[in-house]
Amino acid sequence: MPPWSAELAGRLDHHVIASELLRGNPLGDPHRRPLLVYVPPGYDDEPRRRYPVVYVTQGYTGQVGMWLNRVPFRPSYPELADAVFAEKRAPPAIVVYLDAWTSYGGSQYLDSPATGRYHSYLCDEIVPWVDAGYRTLASRDHRAITGKSSGGYAAMVTPMLRPDLFGAFATHAGDALFEVAYRPAFPARARLLRDLHGGSYAAFLADFRSRIAGTRPGDLELMEVYAYAAAYSADADGTVRVPFDDTGAVVPAVWERWLARDPVLMAARPGHAEALRSMRALWIDAGTGDEYHLDFGAVAFRRAVQAAGVPGERVHFELFDAGHAGIEYRYPLALAWLCERLAA
Repeated sequence: MPPWSAELAGRLDHHVIASELLRGNPLGDPHRRPLLVYVPPGYDDEPRRRYPVVYVTQGYTGQVGMWLNRVPFRPSYPELADAVFAEKRAPPAIVVYLDAWTSYGGSQYLDSPATGRYHSYLCDEIVPWVDAGYRTLASRDHRAITGKSSGGYAAMVTPMLRPDLFGAFATHAGDALFEVAYRPAFPARARLLRDLHGGSYAAFLADFRSRIAGTRPGDLELMEVYAYAAAYSADADGTVRVPFDDTGAVVPAVWERWLARDPVLMAARPGHAEALRSMRALWIDAGTGDEYHLDFGAVAFRRAVQAAGVPGERVHFELFDAGHAGIEYRYPLALAWLCERLAA
């Protein structure tokens, strides 16, 4: 495997989008965001042909330029996706790589008074922009979203919130079953906050921003849970409420706000269940050794999808031998599976 970028059979266009919805966001993060749009081989040769679109979302701390990185002996995801179409393993599609990074490390692709309107940015700015600038099949029946971890969370909840836009999705080790994936870590986070920052998130944030990130123990762990709280449990004025107290015990009123965002529980609500039943295709997978126990989240979400009444033939579910990291080889499998169904 060469250590540098391979030549693509399709084309990867680099854009910068000026978002009015992200302008003036609470964190002062950039409102001009990079966007990568991949068009498959033959796109420029068939000017009347239109294509399904798959939107790709990243995990926590991800920003769009990281898609071009590679680990030793493995191709990047844009290269893996390009091979799907170059080798005709699936009908051709447009693939869109979007950015929803925040200075807390991520947005969970939700609208929040603490971070900004990232769900609306995706749905109301990026989707129309792509449809206007590329030859898409501009219909929810030909539009999917896929991602891993926090990106897998976005893949589950975005179609439930906007079934008018998305008719299929794939989630790889997506954040779900919060009682298992998140709650067990709260005592350890509370201890880190107490021992290193006097129990104060304000002190942690001030310290974190004063130096190179990651140079003190607990940096990522404390920032991660704060980012989730900013997405799930921020007050209307932007105040972030963390879901545990100084003993590590859950704060019930805040925890209920987190649970309201859990895809497993969301799927049981009538409107969201109806949205799931309208999906053309759902791919759910995770590694059996996932360090965050998101394999259990995948099982629980699959059961919730079944309970919602989604026909079994529309669902691909799989647990495989892996942890949370290094599973990018799974992405093109789901991409090909989705494209077969989006093209029908």
